[in-house]
Amino acid sequence: IERIPKEYIRPEEERPSIGDIFAEEKMGGGPQVPTVDLKGINSEDLEVREKCREELRKAAVDWGVMHLVNHGIPEELTGRVKAAGEGFFGQPIEEKEKYANDQAAGNVQGYGSKLANNASGQLEWEDYFFHCVFPEDKTDLSIWPKTPSDYIDATREYAKQVRALTTTVLAVLSLGLGLEEGRLEKEVGGMEELLLQMKINYYPKCPQPELALGVEAHTDVSALTFILHNMVPGLQLLYEGKWVTAKCVPNSIIMHVGDTVEILSNGKYKSILHRGVVNREKVRVSWAVFCEPPKEKIILQPLPETVSEADPPRFPPRTFAQHIKHKLFRLTDQEGADTPKPDE
Repeated sequence: IERIPKEYIRPEEERPSIGDIFAEEKMGGGPQVPTVDLKGINSEDLEVREKCREELRKAAVDWGVMHLVNHGIPEELTGRVKAAGEGFFGQPIEEKEKYANDQAAGNVQGYGSKLANNASGQLEWEDYFFHCVFPEDKTDLSIWPKTPSDYIDATREYAKQVRALTTTVLAVLSLGLGLEEGRLEKEVGGMEELLLQMKINYYPKCPQPELALGVEAHTDVSALTFILHNMVPGLQLLYEGKWVTAKCVPNSIIMHVGDTVEILSNGKYKSILHRGVVNREKVRVSWAVFCEPPKEKIILQPLPETVSEADPPRFPPRTFAQHIKHKLFRLTDQEGADTPKPDE
C-alpha cells in the first residue's frame, strides 16, 4: 500500500514531533539514554561493585531507562529468542491467526494486531504476540507457538534468566533507597507472585511513517521492563520535554523502570514516557518482558521509608489492577499523548 488507512493517522498536533528515525538515531549531541555496564555488579572488589551499582541507581533516578550491557544473558540465547520470534512472525497470516487472542472475551494472550483500550482511539502500526512466560506454573504452553520448534525452549530459558536479572536489579534499587536488599522484590510479589509477561512487537514497514506510531506515548505499569530488539531504531523517550531517540547498542538489553517501582520509591526512580516510531525501510521487532506484581494481592503505595514531612506520599494506595484502570481512564482524558500529567 502507498497510503496508510485513516485509523492509523495520528492527531495533527502530535505529527510535527515524528521525524525520520534513522536520521535521529545517527545524530550526536544532546542527551543520550545511559548505558550501564553490569560486569561489576557483584564484584568481590568493593570499589568496582559500588561504582557499578551507583551507575545503575543514577540512571534509574535521572532517566528511568538504560541500555544494560554485560547483563549475563548469553548472546547465543538472545539470538535464539530473536530467531524464534522472527520465525513466528514470518509465517503466513493464517498460521499466526491460529493463535489469535480475543480481546472482547478478555483473553489478551496470543496473537493480535492492535491493543485494546489505547488512549486515542487510533490504531498502532504493529502486530504482537503476548503471553505469560514466568513463573512456569502460571504459563499456558498450549497457546505458545509450536513453530519455530525452538520457540518454547528458547523463550522459557530466556524468561528464567530475565527473572534472575530482575532480582539483581531490584536488589541494587532497594539498597539505593536505603532499604535491605530483598525489600523491593518482596514488595512486588517475590519469586512466587511476580509475573513476567512477554510481548513481541512486530512493526511492519510503513509507507507514511511520519503519520503513524508503532506504540503511542505511555509509561509502563510494570515494576521493570526488559527489551531486546533487532537493532532497528524506534524507541523514543520524553526527556526534559523533548523526544530523545535511543541508539542501538549491540548485545544490550534496554531496561525501563515501571510505574510500580516509581510508586514504591515515591517518585525517586522514574517511569519515563516513551513511544515507538516506525519507518518505511526496515521491519522492527522488539521483545519486551514486563515484570508485573499480582493484580489484587498487594497494595501499591510509597514505602514508609521513602516518605517524609518534606517529601509526602505522591501516590495514593491502589492495587495493581486499580492502577491500570486509573491510567486507562486518565489517558483517555488526556489532551494528546505529548502532554503528560506530571505523575504519568
